[in-house]
Amino acid sequence: MAITKTNFINYTRCPRYAALEEVKKERLDADIDYQNYKNQELQEKLEELADSMFEINEENGEEIDLIDKVDRQLEAMMDYYKIVELEAGRISEKTFGGSSIYSEKTKDQECFDFSLHGIKYLCYVDIYNESGKEINIIEVKATTSKKYIDLASGYRKCEKFSIWKKINNIYRLKGELEGYDIEAEMPLKDYEKHIPKMFDRYRLGKYIYDLAVQRYFIENEYKSTHTEEKLNHFHYYLAVLDTNYIFDGTYENRKPVYNSDENGNELITFFDLTKITEQYQKYVDADREKLERYLKNLDAAPYPLGDSCEYKKSSGCKYFSSICGKMIPKKNSSLSYMHNAHGFKNENGEVIKGLNLINEGYIHLMDIPDSWITKKKHQLQRECYQFDRVYVDKEKIALGIKQLKYPIYHLDFETMPCPVPRFRGENPYIQSPFEFSLHIEREPGVCDNDKDNIVFLAKTHNDEREDMIKLMLKYMDPNKGTLFAQNVHFEKNRIKELAKIFPQYHDDLMKLYDRGFDLLWLVNTNKKLYEDLGYDEERAGLFNFYDKRLSGSFSIKKTLPVFSNLSYDNLVVKNGTEAIIEYANYNKMSKEEYNLKYQALITYCKQDTWAMVEILNALRKMVK
Repeated sequence: MAITKTNFINYTRCPRYAALEEVKKERLDADIDYQNYKNQELQEKLEELADSMFEINEENGEEIDLIDKVDRQLEAMMDYYKIVELEAGRISEKTFGGSSIYSEKTKDQECFDFSLHGIKYLCYVDIYNESGKEINIIEVKATTSKKYIDLASGYRKCEKFSIWKKINNIYRLKGELEGYDIEAEMPLKDYEKHIPKMFDRYRLGKYIYDLAVQRYFIENEYKSTHTEEKLNHFHYYLAVLDTNYIFDGTYENRKPVYNSDENGNELITFFDLTKITEQYQKYVDADREKLERYLKNLDAAPYPLGDSCEYKKSSGCKYFSSICGKMIPKKNSSLSYMHNAHGFKNENGEVIKGLNLINEGYIHLMDIPDSWITKKKHQLQRECYQFDRVYVDKEKIALGIKQLKYPIYHLDFETMPCPVPRFRGENPYIQSPFEFSLHIEREPGVCDNDKDNIVFLAKTHNDEREDMIKLMLKYMDPNKGTLFAQNVHFEKNRIKELAKIFPQYHDDLMKLYDRGFDLLWLVNTNKKLYEDLGYDEERAGLFNFYDKRLSGSFSIKKTLPVFSNLSYDNLVVKNGTEAIIEYANYNKMSKEEYNLKYQALITYCKQDTWAMVEILNALRKMVK
């Protein structure tokens, strides 16, 4: 059998995975054909894209359900991923010199393999760069540099400094730079506490572990041919999108040209992980030994759930929902308590949280012992479920509604989280708006679904953002009223980005920004708002409404059915994921399909803002 890098990462999750794949001992000598390898690599790239897209989307701190993600969205983004790979290859030669072997076609990439105990291990390298005697192995990931740069510390009440230093478009750990005075910026112990985070293969170290496995395969090929002395010239890098890169809007033949930006940033930057991946090798070797045991034993018995399941992540184990986590209720499980990640203290003072609750038999919401429920919000959640009650703080909701100034602008953007910036002023994975719906409520409850609705939808993939701004400002008075949205933080950030990119509209857009009010502040809460209105800390921080149908979440998907009979089931475009797909696929549609999907996008976005109108009206009636 041939074990690819993707196989290796999946099979070493837990003893059960290999058995569930029904890998047979007699097939251990079988090879893998190029098409199967290509399919594995495609799935890996789709997961990388999802990781980055949903990471950017989590602006409201609520979990996004990745289990129900639609792969069509990711496939629609693959053309952009190819740009990432090709730009990484181009910029690698600019950064490292020499020549690079890279291609969007896996079969044209450099391949390494070795055999051990009847199993063949092989991997393709995204970029193989030779510069003089030095060989640089570069793994391209469709993520941004932000998560690594954000490893930062400093002295109390002083500036924070990253543990990385960028030199000639390569980030290097400051502890690896000769003579670097780390203690001038932060306590040495604070620097050192960040390093172990890169060895957590299911969190920050995810892509670093991937590169370390690749290094393991490469080094073992050279060792098997007794040419390991050449390994002294190998260096290992991650190539990622530079979060600070700003596209200058240069196009040739209608395609973007990613020059260095005005601050000297490249679209792609590199992280030197040569020493980190060297330290990883003993862990990878231990995983290889485990993998061999798993393949030989093929034990499909239940195994404790944990980090390796990557629950609710795009790269989550494909067997979790159907087999390993099948017993977890879709609604009102023990994981549905708000902020469950903080866990519960048992009688011995031990904190049990997350999937460990499931492992220990606490599966349903009611399985958590009464003595563990010490927070008011959890007590109310439990009571609402147990006694089928609805909790409403009418006074807080009514006072919150009184803060609204008219007209109310119910606003919703649809955005394209593209890996590479498409338009001037954009950075990687910016949420680039291509549509908005606006319902204008001029007096309490006075709003017509059709007459008081304005929708803008880009007709092409050209830059139509200025036309969008003009239409917004035509109907939204910056000097009065309320910008209203569910998760208004998202809409405000889009407005702020547009204000920066189009300075001629800056002042008016930022006036709208300052008028933001979140629907969730009425349904859930806003602690600072309600403290300012005179409530004590506990009540100000407690949600204003709870119904067991929410199952611990205040997402629009959960709140809308509680307050309205509106349904998305009969729509052609049913959710934000499908909206991205249809917009991304404009150029692949026939004229007839384009017209149908264009109207479907308008209908969907219009329903999003009308849903907010209906929920607000329902809240008014509830507290009357």
